[in-house]
Order: sequence, then C-alpha cells, then structure tokens
Amino acid sequence: MSDPQKALTTQLSNIERRTGKTLEELKTFIHASGLTKHSEVRDMLKQELGLGFGDANTLAHVARQAEGGAPGSAAGSGEVLDTLYSGPKAALRPIHEILMARLAAFGDFDIVPKKTYVSLRRRKQFAMIGPATNTRVEAGINMSALPPSARLEALPPKGMCNFRVKLTSPAEVDDELIDWLKLAYDAAG
Repeated sequence: MSDPQKALTTQLSNIERRTGKTLEELKTFIHASGLTKHSEVRDMLKQELGLGFGDANTLAHVARQAEGGAPGSAAGSGEVLDTLYSGPKAALRPIHEILMARLAAFGDFDIVPKKTYVSLRRRKQFAMIGPATNTRVEAGINMSALPPSARLEALPPKGMCNFRVKLTSPAEVDDELIDWLKLAYDAAG
C-alpha cells in the first residue's frame, strides 16, 4: 500500500474490528489506565487486548499523539507542533504526523522539541524533523553512510545530521525513507 495515511487508517480500522471497540473507546481505555510511558501502554495493550506488537505500538502512539504527546515525548509537544506548523506551514503537519506514526513502529525513542524542528533521540540523535519552508518538511538523518539515492542530500561534515530528505507531500513518507530512518534508529541504540 503506497499511501501511508491509508495504511494507518486501515490498521486502525482492523484494530477496532479485532477489539470490538471504537478508536475513541480505545483512547479512553488507554487514558484510564493511568500509564504514561509509551512502552508501558504498548505492553498493556498487548496483554489486556491481545494485540500484536505492531498494532499495540501504533495504537499507543496514536492515542498519545491525540493527547499532545508521542513516544517518549514530554507533555506539551502537541503545542510545539502547533507552533511549528502554524500559519502557512499548517498544511505540512500531516507529513510530520504520518512520518511520526511510521516511526512509532521502531520502538521507544525520545522526542526533543526545538525551536524549528523536533529531535528524535535514543542514546544519540538519529533524526530531525521540521518544516524547512512554507512548502516542505525536512527529515534529517544521522547516519554516516546510506545507499545512494537522488532523494538523499549529503550535508556538510560535523553537522547535526549527515543527510537530508525534502518532503512536500505525505506520499513521500515511503518505505525507502522509513528504511533509512530505521538504519539510523538502530545505529543510535
């Protein structure tokens, strides 16, 4: 399935069907658990609802995102995104949200809000995501070597990231980009 938003919608629909609960009921269930860490919520969903890792992970991310958080994020990161994606950049937010939903499948990581982007970290930063202009989001990838691609722009040495990918539509959040980010995520572990 090439459309990431359609894939996410299908996955959430399948979760609703399997659990017999609507997405809103599932979000309420998660909130009522009192759990705050992404991994705890994911594990609770696996145990209590019998979900597999991928479904539980995605549902935990979507529920936390709805509350203004994300895996490992500090409270209020939703406000940071509201600021980053305001005015003429507001139309770019779906790119960011779809990318974060795909990254949630990797496992736990910290989201560190900055003034113009969010830093994604494990033991070290593995990526940066933010609106670079009014028409594009940039994903910085902190990985010393990646397979050559016309989409990858090498950045100067000793910078915050080694590569950059420019995104102008949600459809560009594809498997190729996710594979590069997964390599960086694993290396930052």
